[in-house]
Amino acid sequence: MQDDIARQDAARAAQRFANRPWTSVDRAAFPDAAAVPTMLAPEEQQFYLWASRDWARGDGAIVDLGAFVGGSTAWLAAGAAAAGHAAQVFAYDKFTADEATKTTQLYARGVPAFAGNDTRPLAERLLAPWRDRITFCQGEIERIGWAGGAIDILAVDAFKKVGLTDPMVAAFFPALVPGRSLIVQQDFLHWSQPWLAALMLRLGDAVHPLAYVPGDSVVYLVTAEMTAERLQRAALAGISDAELMAAVAETRDRMANWPIAGRFDRMQDGIRRNPGVRVAWQMKR
Repeated sequence: MQDDIARQDAARAAQRFANRPWTSVDRAAFPDAAAVPTMLAPEEQQFYLWASRDWARGDGAIVDLGAFVGGSTAWLAAGAAAAGHAAQVFAYDKFTADEATKTTQLYARGVPAFAGNDTRPLAERLLAPWRDRITFCQGEIERIGWAGGAIDILAVDAFKKVGLTDPMVAAFFPALVPGRSLIVQQDFLHWSQPWLAALMLRLGDAVHPLAYVPGDSVVYLVTAEMTAERLQRAALAGISDAELMAAVAETRDRMANWPIAGRFDRMQDGIRRNPGVRVAWQMKR
């Protein structure tokens, strides 16, 4: 019975996502969100707003894992505000940036120069239009964890180390609701993080891929309860290069209806060139 319900939920969601309704979002109509520096591609920005406005029900949380200075958070908060529901957005990050990152990602995008590495004041200033809707969670995400209720949307840009992914999955995924919650893997198609494909594949029938959103995002619907046993089976600790290669190949086959096969080829090339590396920024081209 539960399997039948899960299949029905996935079919309905797939039908709704098939026409990519988020592409009708006019980003110019949300100047406050557009003003926040972000590494999200334009269609990803549209999707984040649509998801929090048109998908989230309002009685569950919207969680942003890896907020940087609030670019993704802004689009999620703007969508929730446009919907008029009560959803709260939780922005997780260390909220720090070194000088190189400040120069390339902030100053180059119009942010005035500032001293020190603490970006929390900047993020609070940029996200001020939604201050009553946003909770800042500063520090190591896996240590802060999650103590809230159901999560409607879990946007992930923080699984950049295999060693930290498992504790974050254990902390947040149990709050996801079958038939309702979305997982947005923002870096899913980035060649330097092939373990994301392995993670989602190992979750089996608990997740169903709904959409590819250029540049790198893949969106999943949660279709089964994230039990401790399921999450243990999905754990990435100790995953071998051979297991990564196989997971990437299987995911490429499963997503053959999307024009992204080359992205998986680059992942496999990255694995071959970086044997044993499990940290995104240590992966060499």
